[in-house]
Amino acid sequence: MTATSDTHRSRVIHSARIIDDGTLTADAWVRFERGVVTARGTGADWTDADDVVDATAIAGADAMLAPGFVDIHGHGGAGAAFDDGVDAIRTGRRLHRAHGTTRAVVSLVTGTVDQLARRVDEIADLMLTDADILGSHLEGPFLDPGHHGAHEPTLLREPHADDVARLLDAGRGTVRQVTIAPELPGGIDAIRMIVDAGAVAAVGHTDADAAVARAAFEAGASILTHAFNAMNGIHHRAPGPVLVAAADHRVVLEGIADNVHLDPHVIKLLFDAAPGRIALITDAMAAAGSADGHYDLGAVKVTVTDGIARADDTGSIAGSTLTQDIALRRAVDAGVDLAAAVRALTETPAAAIGFGSSLGRLQPGYVADAVLLDAALSVRGVWSGAAPRRDRAR
Repeated sequence: MTATSDTHRSRVIHSARIIDDGTLTADAWVRFERGVVTARGTGADWTDADDVVDATAIAGADAMLAPGFVDIHGHGGAGAAFDDGVDAIRTGRRLHRAHGTTRAVVSLVTGTVDQLARRVDEIADLMLTDADILGSHLEGPFLDPGHHGAHEPTLLREPHADDVARLLDAGRGTVRQVTIAPELPGGIDAIRMIVDAGAVAAVGHTDADAAVARAAFEAGASILTHAFNAMNGIHHRAPGPVLVAAADHRVVLEGIADNVHLDPHVIKLLFDAAPGRIALITDAMAAAGSADGHYDLGAVKVTVTDGIARADDTGSIAGSTLTQDIALRRAVDAGVDLAAAVRALTETPAAAIGFGSSLGRLQPGYVADAVLLDAALSVRGVWSGAAPRRDRAR
């Protein structure tokens, strides 16, 4: 498998089925210049470049080229937890990049406000040198204790304005997403603060009913954190947040397609209920790409057995060991249309956090991030382009 981030050369990748924007184009080519897509077409009408890649020679007759995957919710990989600093983040990112994830948001589990402020500040600094990192995601501490999942319940707190402001300020404009339980005292006001600061408010780890979820989305929340998990499910007299999110065209629903967090039938249900608005995330913890055993997820001790991570004290699912290429295969196996599944790894998550004009498509003007897949949807090549631009404040 090839993986490169050289942005100083011209590159043509040809003889591939290009899949993006919900469509598949046969016998196609794309040209990159200085890390940006400059042209694409079909057949053999491409011109020479510094680097010419025959997709079929690498990935076979059914070679498929997709935009680079974007993970807006992941906690680590290759034995490293993103909460443990710069070296750990880089270690985890190398693992996920090899599996097609060219850009990612660094998700942090619940800690003290002091700890989280230091971590988002550190990630803001890291973004100055590591263009594959799109910012940080605070999955906590403003979560419902009754739906804490693998978050340490003693560290959860209500979203007081001073704490929310401190964390957002510490990120210096790089906090991309904050997961919040909107039913907590001050929750709706906190959502407005988060959105006004240019970040995305996400509803999750919540006891919200349909009415509270609707109020949260009206206040500006625009993501549902790992749909179905750590929230009330669907009941015919109490639809809960999932159906409210699916009915609201402003909202993107995260899904963990590992066949553990969601049954395959539910994965397909998500795509059917909210077409074009599903973001396939990993929610990966340190054990992704690593061995079974004992790990830390923030303050929570976790044991991974047969690739399934569970908190030692409660038995709750504690993140996943997923990579996004596996998520693609799981979604397709569940009956999701291939183009729709690719969109859920690329265009939809990029747009959800405000990078929709530079990431997630293989069109002129977009960043030259690409993943080459074979007929089995295994990654055979990964290319990363220039630093993306954020297109709008949320």
